[in-house]
Amino acid sequence: MKDLKVAAIQSEIHWHAKSANLAMFEEKIWQIGEQVDLIVLPEMFSTGFTMDVASMAEPMNLDACRWLKAMAAQTKAVVTGSVIIRENERYLNRLLWATPEGGLQYYDKRHLFRMAGEDGFFSMGTEQPIFTVNGWRILPQICYDLRFPVWSRNRVSEQGAFAYDFSLYIASWPGSRAQAWDVLLKARAVENWCYTLGLNRVGVDGNGIEYLGHSAVNDFKGDTLGYVGSQEQTLLITLDGAALLAYREKFPAWKDADDFELRD
Repeated sequence: MKDLKVAAIQSEIHWHAKSANLAMFEEKIWQIGEQVDLIVLPEMFSTGFTMDVASMAEPMNLDACRWLKAMAAQTKAVVTGSVIIRENERYLNRLLWATPEGGLQYYDKRHLFRMAGEDGFFSMGTEQPIFTVNGWRILPQICYDLRFPVWSRNRVSEQGAFAYDFSLYIASWPGSRAQAWDVLLKARAVENWCYTLGLNRVGVDGNGIEYLGHSAVNDFKGDTLGYVGSQEQTLLITLDGAALLAYREKFPAWKDADDFELRD
């Protein structure tokens, strides 16, 4: 595994203003100033975390999809973030994964945040894809997914092949629960023998909810490798593939993990 260079853009989001957000994030992407492998944007980066699906949703391959593909092609990096997608009369909180070669994959949020009514407007995702970048296997997750460890359990084959190496959580996680965010990101890294990146937004949204950021990268031992407080900032981090493989071999606790099956 080569090292993986990641840029995670912690930012405010203009409320219900797609064009303004795409322009803003495009500027922030070009301000990265160095070649990276993966560029990460927050949950619902083009609109803010909203239940106004009728006016904010878009079909696949329209504004946000085309913009992400263009950014990936121009930067020669994978670019990812979630948007509201309308598909067959359903609405989905969909993480889009745009590659420099023009590919577009996706993950639909599994756990819908009922305390904000998300479960009343969006359909739950059922698939758990694993994406790849430079030999790294990456598990995409969205916000509330962080609270459910069974969904993100890192399965290991009898031959010692891990399902993924790096779990990615993009979020609109309110500041009132920032401590839970900090703790759970570390827990998911330790229990799954992987790196985790949690990218949150900052600022106050149109519903008056405040977001405090706390975007962070944690390693397989629970150490914090990179952290951004409550300011707008791009977190740049290089993940060490050799260190991850060496730790899994030196401390093979995964051999004693309990087996189970997921059921809907």
